[in-house]
Amino acid sequence: MSSGAITRAIDIVSASDFRLPYPGEGDTSGRFRQLIELTRRDIAMGRMVEAHGDAAAILHELGGPAVGPGELWGVWAAEPPAPLVTANLNSGVWTLTGTKVWCSGASGCTHALVTARTDGGRRLFAVDLRKSGVHPSASQWSNRGMSDTNTAAVEFVDVEAQPVGQPGRYLNRPGFWHGGVGVAACWFGGTVKVAQALSSKARSDSDDITLMHLGAVDALLATGRAELDQAAADIDRNPEDLAVARRRAYRVRWSIEQIAGGVLDRVARALGPAPLVGDPDHAQAVADLSVYVRQSHADRDLVELGRLAAENAR
Repeated sequence: MSSGAITRAIDIVSASDFRLPYPGEGDTSGRFRQLIELTRRDIAMGRMVEAHGDAAAILHELGGPAVGPGELWGVWAAEPPAPLVTANLNSGVWTLTGTKVWCSGASGCTHALVTARTDGGRRLFAVDLRKSGVHPSASQWSNRGMSDTNTAAVEFVDVEAQPVGQPGRYLNRPGFWHGGVGVAACWFGGTVKVAQALSSKARSDSDDITLMHLGAVDALLATGRAELDQAAADIDRNPEDLAVARRRAYRVRWSIEQIAGGVLDRVARALGPAPLVGDPDHAQAVADLSVYVRQSHADRDLVELGRLAAENAR
């Protein structure tokens, strides 16, 4: 059964006027602005639209099938040591078998891009989730945050799939890192949503402490918006440099994560517990954002960024 966020996401991507520009093709800033606005309205819904838009961009870049009307696509690419999905080729037909974890929209998406192991390495496949053999598990989500994304494990049993790109191509391309900056734009939109409660408080009943925190939040948001604007311009200016794209993504994602954490802290200190227990929309936004930014790999990403910075300094 689809959640409210998934239903709203389907409505948005099915609208005749919906268009999310592809990254690196001249209007990446427009792409990021849309993602920011969608997650400012509804973090879980915006996250689902971002995944759909990412899938469309990947298919466009790697020559896969076009996204059709009424479809909602996910990108299911988590690769823990276990469990795994394997792909097998028999008589010219690829099939997927195994369990994929961390599938957002597990019971709501119509299609997904799924990574699977092949004899030639990891490869990306397009899957129509309405086919037989696709079995979403019951969600084990315990946290209220991002629960509306219906994230769960999905089992595949001999499900026909279409390869997209060559083995290893999904990760080994600048577009993978451009997509990572798009996720940071969504984190930023969620951060703006959390900050709205503080802005409302300052307009109606402010004191010096409230204004102090609002000033800090205003500066943090201005910094985040400027960083995303600059990243969008840089992506359009130089979309094909893999090394540059990778370092940029690590930088922007870490910066936006710090801004999100700073805003969550400032808003909580300024407003206390009242909106967390008395304002359902704000409480949901705080829970959603707190979980969503953990999609970052945190200190592990900083290690990679540090390694890239050290290599570049040599």
